[in-house]
Amino acid sequence: MTLDVTSSPFHQEQLELLNRLLPTLTPDQMVWLTGYLSGVRNASPGSVEAAAALAGATPPPPPAAEPEEITVLFGSQTGNAAQLAEEMSEKLKQRGFRVALSSMRSFQTRNLKKTRTLLVLVSTHGEGDPPDNAIQFHEFLHSKRAPKLDDLRFSVLALGDISYNEFCQTGKEFDARLEALGAERLHPRADCDVDYDEPAAAWMEGVVASLCRVAEAVPVGAAVGSVGALPAAPASLPIMATCRSGATAAATAYSRARPFPAEVLDNVLLNGRGSDKETHHLELSLEGSNLAFEPGDSLGIHPQNCPKLVGQLIEAMRWEAEEPVLVGETQRPLRDVLRNHYEITVLTKPLVQKAVDFSRDGLHELLLPDRVDDLTAYLGSRDLLDLVRDFSLAGTPARDFLEALRKLPPRLYSIASSYQANPDEVHVAVATVRWHAHSRERLGVCSVQCAERVKPGDTMPVYIHKNPNFRLPADPSAPIIMIGPGTGVAPFRAFLEEREVTGATGRSWLFFGDRRFRTDFLYQLDWQRWLADGVLTRMDVAFSRDTDRKVYVQHRMRERSRDFYAWLQEGAYVYICGDEKRMAPDVEAAMVEIVRQEGHRTAEDATAYIDELKQQQRYQRDVY
Repeated sequence: MTLDVTSSPFHQEQLELLNRLLPTLTPDQMVWLTGYLSGVRNASPGSVEAAAALAGATPPPPPAAEPEEITVLFGSQTGNAAQLAEEMSEKLKQRGFRVALSSMRSFQTRNLKKTRTLLVLVSTHGEGDPPDNAIQFHEFLHSKRAPKLDDLRFSVLALGDISYNEFCQTGKEFDARLEALGAERLHPRADCDVDYDEPAAAWMEGVVASLCRVAEAVPVGAAVGSVGALPAAPASLPIMATCRSGATAAATAYSRARPFPAEVLDNVLLNGRGSDKETHHLELSLEGSNLAFEPGDSLGIHPQNCPKLVGQLIEAMRWEAEEPVLVGETQRPLRDVLRNHYEITVLTKPLVQKAVDFSRDGLHELLLPDRVDDLTAYLGSRDLLDLVRDFSLAGTPARDFLEALRKLPPRLYSIASSYQANPDEVHVAVATVRWHAHSRERLGVCSVQCAERVKPGDTMPVYIHKNPNFRLPADPSAPIIMIGPGTGVAPFRAFLEEREVTGATGRSWLFFGDRRFRTDFLYQLDWQRWLADGVLTRMDVAFSRDTDRKVYVQHRMRERSRDFYAWLQEGAYVYICGDEKRMAPDVEAAMVEIVRQEGHRTAEDATAYIDELKQQQRYQRDVY
């Protein structure tokens, strides 16, 4: 049903109310409402029954029992699962369902026994670990304290990266554990790779359809306690407000699926002459995009593969660079498709399994059960060109081979600027990745593109990736401790720009580390200015190659243990950004040791203290 409201007499608030109401009405309700409105128009004001009688309509039946609430829980490290959970909630609300949306960290576990319908959206962090805000709920569900859940229906959306061995492991564990506790699976689990948009959308539609089938199976007026006492609603009937110019009020939204072409304003090398590192500071324009962000968010960049590597792959496969390939509804040259659309630098087990059909040189042997370690080692150190050359894949038709590849995923970089301080701009720090292995130079896809092929005036397709798990305190007077070696310091530049422009009064302490003071002190002038102005209260640095003994940020933390603990006791928020595998665990171990030593606690009590900081969201991490 389409409504032409170009000359609508409704104001914006009324339109919004109608948009929320109409999708929830059953056909009988809409018929009754039509009659009621006709009676109101043609008769003097009176009761609902009188107006309905004037319209020849039957008075409305007694209200049905309130539908049961659907609980939507998310566990998210970088914000993807949180964003999808919000989308799921909106879809359910549009269909008339009541929804309780919560992070796993905030969910009261005592309410689980009373929950009747549960949707879980969760990512897997690192090698099979739950994200930070899902750890406690995950532990509870797998403990002896977890209740039997015989009256629960559930479904799980799992996010992950198929290049990791423990792909979607956390989602799989939630799915299996809920079933083991007696819950009934409402809709099959969906496991999503980094290109999650389509499978996630399909899962959402499947869940909504399953819930509507449940609702249709329950008699009208079912008891509130029934899981199926949920409203089935017709398709949405949108009412679009019209601007005076004739365009719809809803502005075009740029997103991960539809990135904004941002002009590069500046590209500056941050490292000094003689450094063995290469870090680029990029400034991009968001003018005209309607994009905005908060400190702690990331910039998603859709990168391009290296033209040289693309050429080598085409040559090795004996393809024609100009061969037309269908992408969506558009024919494009094979060279452009490989450069812009497909992952060619990362190998995954599913790719190898598909490539077996094209190989004439024993690739299937790499997949044998007794060669798991060999496969893992190969996947971790080779790229698509290696696979082609090592296992004689040349000659495979391009169309067939491309079907085995996954889409080129965007890269995320912590935003290094405040939107309030720099309206319509976004800044990022990108560490260039290069290494030599197996007789070839290897290049980071996006980082080398930024270092070598991006100049001021060029455009890059970007979007804002929200990260609600990495936020400044709501109280501007709260003290903050920031720990960010290397490019991990980028979001803290945004934090301090924001605090400067908003006049926040809370103290701030930065721990920064890199290799050498002379060449690798990233954003040195900014920190010095903020120290002089009082925006940054204190700063400790660790340059690991300037002394005989390598000194890192965790060593500086231990050296300042008394002050560090005092800040914690005074309510400081702690933020860590950077390497997940080594730096982040070392820093957390240092924090536990500081609390144990300065607080005169046992190791167990010190660990519990840090866990409590996490629960209070006073300890937040952005690690990768």
